[in-house]
Amino acid sequence: MNQQAGRRSSAAWALVITSVAGFMAALDNLVVTTALPSIRGDLGGALEDLEWTVSAYTLTFAVLLMLGAALGDRFGRRRLFIVGLAIFTGASAAAALAPGIDALIAARAVQGVGAAVMMPLTLTLLSAAVPAARRGAALGIFSAVTGLAVASGPLIGGSLTEHISWQWIFWLNVPVGLVLLPLARLRLHESYAPDARLDVPGTLLVSGGLFGIVYALVNGQADGWTSTPILAGLTVGTALVLAFVRHGITSKNPMLPMRLFRDRAFFGINVASLLMFLGMFGSIFLLSQFLQGVAGYSPTEAGLRMLPWTGMPLIVAPIAGYLSDKIGGRPVVATGLALQAVGLGLFAVVLEPGVSYAAQLPGLILSGVGMALYFAPAASVVMSSVRPAEQGVASGANNALREVGGALGIAVLGAVFAAQGGYQTPDAFTDGTVPALWIGAGAVAIAALVALLIPGRRHTGPVETAEAALTAKEHAPVAV
Repeated sequence: MNQQAGRRSSAAWALVITSVAGFMAALDNLVVTTALPSIRGDLGGALEDLEWTVSAYTLTFAVLLMLGAALGDRFGRRRLFIVGLAIFTGASAAAALAPGIDALIAARAVQGVGAAVMMPLTLTLLSAAVPAARRGAALGIFSAVTGLAVASGPLIGGSLTEHISWQWIFWLNVPVGLVLLPLARLRLHESYAPDARLDVPGTLLVSGGLFGIVYALVNGQADGWTSTPILAGLTVGTALVLAFVRHGITSKNPMLPMRLFRDRAFFGINVASLLMFLGMFGSIFLLSQFLQGVAGYSPTEAGLRMLPWTGMPLIVAPIAGYLSDKIGGRPVVATGLALQAVGLGLFAVVLEPGVSYAAQLPGLILSGVGMALYFAPAASVVMSSVRPAEQGVASGANNALREVGGALGIAVLGAVFAAQGGYQTPDAFTDGTVPALWIGAGAVAIAALVALLIPGRRHTGPVETAEAALTAKEHAPVAV
């Protein structure tokens, strides 16, 4: 009984620590957007400088996720989780203390480095601590928290900026990180991937490739899609990613074996994740601005009115995790993505300068339920589609594709918005937002169809059948 109680306590601590860390890392994707006018007033800077305060974090986060997962597998997941958390916490303090816009951008880039090391290891540490029978529910809670962070970034950032100061967007991370650091050291168990080795060529290829592509996506609108830097980023980045794919096929020990994508569950959930973040991230980016710039709400008021969307994961995601354990991840994921697509479509139908809040509610509620149904089982599908030794790599790949999808969503929907409308008048803003929302809804609808490629319950087996092996390997010495 004592051993069983100790295991439950260990699982509970792992859930709390990884969920809070995941919340901080996910929150900083969009938390700065509603604070940009205040930051510009204090620190100055041109429009592209303000854009970089958002994209510097997304860029380093996306391109280094795979490396973070590989380092954790090689040198210890708990150890690297603590390193990443320490970097993230220190960079948050540096951002709050930034004397100028360039220093803020640099601190945001370092924040992304810390998050990239920390984030892919959260799922691996949590999966190792929770018994397979309760893993779906635990991952559902974790996903509810991180999903809420992504969607509520504008609310939290706007509220802190409006009522205190923009610096508190970053100060908020510091005491939380300082509390988590000793807890992680004392309460998390160390684990390694058996025979893990660093894949230096693969790391350079994927990091360089994603850097080029994401750089082009986040700067394409400002620099021009046919400008030399953007075309070079897309061309060279794509070539390096293709070389990384070939490396994953031909290399003996690649950081991301391409054979993983032969598994329909792994392929389906990763493509669906990229498309989901494309549609959701870009839509939230525009809708949060619509509520402020067109509807006339303050940042806090706009965030509160989005709560039927942003707060829904706290209610629905744990239930969705339970359903995933009972009926499998495919129907829950596909249903969630379909509802998210319908919700975005409803927004596109009703949106106009004088739209009432009541008319927006159906879209808000459906989008919130759909997002929660997706987030909860998606993590479980990713982790159960690979062997335990490959879970760190799988988590890193999934998170990297989500971040690339988010950057692509802001770039594509932003380009549609700029081509069809603009910031000049409420009518112009609406004219640009509506077609962009239809693009977002279409991307998420395609994600729902792709999710149907995920096989049924038989793919929850590898984690369960290999649990004994994972436990045995937790403290195995790392190979040189």
